[in-house]
Amino acid sequence: MPDPDQRTQLLTSARSVVVKIGTNVVTRPDGRLDKPIVRRLAEQIVLLTRRGLDITVVSSGAIGAGIGQLRLGVKPKSIAMLQATAAVGQPALINLFNEALRRHGLQAAQILLTRADFEDRRRYLSVRSTIAALHQFATLPIVNENDTVAVDEIRYGDNDIIAALMCNLLRADLLILLTVVDGLMQNGELVQTVHRIDRNIRQAATAVTSALGTGGMATKLQAAKTVTQTGETALIANGRTRNVLPRLLAGEMLGTFFAPAGRRMASRKRWLALAVRPAGQLVVDQGAAVALRESGKSLLPVGVARVKGPFARGDVVRVTDPKGRLVGQGLVNYTSRELQRIKGLHTNQAADKLGRKRADEVIHRDNLALAPRSD
Repeated sequence: MPDPDQRTQLLTSARSVVVKIGTNVVTRPDGRLDKPIVRRLAEQIVLLTRRGLDITVVSSGAIGAGIGQLRLGVKPKSIAMLQATAAVGQPALINLFNEALRRHGLQAAQILLTRADFEDRRRYLSVRSTIAALHQFATLPIVNENDTVAVDEIRYGDNDIIAALMCNLLRADLLILLTVVDGLMQNGELVQTVHRIDRNIRQAATAVTSALGTGGMATKLQAAKTVTQTGETALIANGRTRNVLPRLLAGEMLGTFFAPAGRRMASRKRWLALAVRPAGQLVVDQGAAVALRESGKSLLPVGVARVKGPFARGDVVRVTDPKGRLVGQGLVNYTSRELQRIKGLHTNQAADKLGRKRADEVIHRDNLALAPRSD
C-alpha cells in the first residue's frame, strides 16, 4: 500500500534533485523541439531554484531535435548519422533551454559526458566539482551524453542510466524521471509506490521504445533501482502534466514513487559499485562470501577460489559467490597473474609464494562496495 507520510516527508525535504527529461517530453511527433513545453519546464525549475533547491537536468532530445532540424522524418540507424544528427540538434536544444531560462534571470550550462567520464575517478570527481560550482551561480547544469563522439565502447545509450549515475555522483536526494506516461502501470492501474523492485514490478514494465527515444519503462526501473539501492528516492512521472515538478516536490500523489531501499551509501562506494565496469572477476568460496556480506570483512587470498582476468593492480573487479551471485565490486591489490598463484593460500603463504608482501588483503573492505541482496 502507498505510504503518503513517507513520500511527503522525503519529497518536501529534498534539497538536491536530478531531473531527467525524456526525448518525447521536449519534442513534437515530427521530431522538432516543443518550445512551449521547454518553457513551462524551465519556469518550474526556476521556481524550485528560487526555493533554494539545487536542480541538475539530464535532458534527452538532441537527436530528436536534429531530426527535426534536418527534416529527416525518421531516426537514423547508423552510428555516424546519429552522431551527425546529435551534433545539429544539441545546440538547438541547449539554446532553447537558455532562451527560456534567461527570461527569469537564469542561464543554462551544457555538460556533455561519456562513460569514460564516470569510470575515471579523477574525471568523475571533476564533474561533481564543476556542477557544485555551477549551483553557486544562477545557472542550471544540463547534462547529456556526448552522442557526437561516443561509440558503443564508451556510451550508455540511454539518459535514464546517466541520470541515475548523476544522482549518485552528486548524492542528490531525489531522481525524477519525466516521460510521457503517468508512471508505472500494472493491470491497467498506476502503481503509486514501490518499496522493492521485484519480479512482479519488472514484469509490469514494458520495454517498448518510442520512435525518437532510446529507452522504455525497463530502463527507468533500472535507473530507479540504481538510485534507491544507494539510499535515495526516485520518481517516474508525466513531464507534460501541469506544474509537475512543484507538485511532486510538494508531495502530491503524482507518478510512481520509489522508496529508498536502505541507508545512504558512501560516495566512494557508489562509484565502485555503479560507475565502473569491472575489469575481471573473483569467485570466492562460501565462507568468504558470508564473511564479506555479513561481517564486512576484507577479502583475503585464502577466500579466492577462481580468478577471471586479465586485470591489473588497482583495477575494479566483480566478486561473486560459488553460485555466481554478485557479492560486490572493489579495487584489487594484486594482478590477475599474481592471484592465480596465491588463490586459496593464507596471507603468509601468499607472501612466500610471490617473494614479497604486496598487501594482506586482496580487496580491503574500505575499497569494496557490497551489492544489495538479490530479489
